[in-house]
Amino acid sequence: MVRTLITDIPGIRVGHAHDLGQATGVSALVFDEPVVASVDVRGGGPGTRETDLLDPERTVAGIDALVLSGGSAFGLDAAAGVVARLAELGRGFPVGAARVPIVPGAILFDLLNGGDKAWGRYPPYRELGYAAACAAGEDFALGSVGAGLGARTANLKGGLGSASADVSGVSAKVGALVVVNAFGRVTVGEGPHFWAAPYEQGEEFGGLGFPSSMLETAFTWPRVILPGANTTLAVVATDARLTKAQARRLAVMAQNGLARAIHPVHTPLDGDVVFAISTGQVPLEDPIGDLARIGDAAANTLARAVAIGVYKATALSNPPTASSDTPPAWRDLHR
Repeated sequence: MVRTLITDIPGIRVGHAHDLGQATGVSALVFDEPVVASVDVRGGGPGTRETDLLDPERTVAGIDALVLSGGSAFGLDAAAGVVARLAELGRGFPVGAARVPIVPGAILFDLLNGGDKAWGRYPPYRELGYAAACAAGEDFALGSVGAGLGARTANLKGGLGSASADVSGVSAKVGALVVVNAFGRVTVGEGPHFWAAPYEQGEEFGGLGFPSSMLETAFTWPRVILPGANTTLAVVATDARLTKAQARRLAVMAQNGLARAIHPVHTPLDGDVVFAISTGQVPLEDPIGDLARIGDAAANTLARAVAIGVYKATALSNPPTASSDTPPAWRDLHR
């Protein structure tokens, strides 16, 4: 069954947990078996956990899960909840008689989105991480869910998106999952058209295509600078068999998907991170040429996922207006 989600890659499951009152949440990707993974960080203000071990020279060959969380530095606690769930299941890197679940993660800033963040001594992220891991499955919701609940962009509500595609010329698939919380815009100026329009399949984010003429505001600087409220977190996956070094190159190429879908991107105010994972079912016939094709497809798929995340998002405030502190949702302005 093709879902056009990252879970079209066999062996990947996704779960969400969030708190509407606190306007924040967590999304977890749990893998049936350890997967090869790497990461590429482009934003000027990232927040990550256990990404050093994804370097090709590090000892650990595979990871058990990935965590994307709101909450800024507080959200790094979410990975501990996922680790706890995996430990219950007997998962993890063997060290003698012990097993240590390997769970890298990244966080976004959503502390100023209007939710109640007065959680006191114990932020909610460990428990949200545990709940997200427990909820992981092949089908999952998009938009204002999980880590995307409190996300926003320069002019619209952000959200969580996902997409998948077959790779032309290679017997492999790619998938992408992204939480869009960007300094820049996902739309062309203030209009309804998405920067990712050339990569749309069917009408997955409205079928509007690209505007016949560029709007005057298309490349203008975002009118409001939201302090700290930025970072796009993404995961691209393939069933092709990759080494950690090849996965790193896949993450680098996939960053182009953010550049195709968000303007501007990778600013000093963003913490943009792209993880790349390989489940390893399909061997490459041409390690260089096939990887190039997979990377290009991953970038296009990630661009689609960005637009889908904003297209599916719903506003935190009601009724939303273009001048409200909490950005309106695309669907409230353009449907």
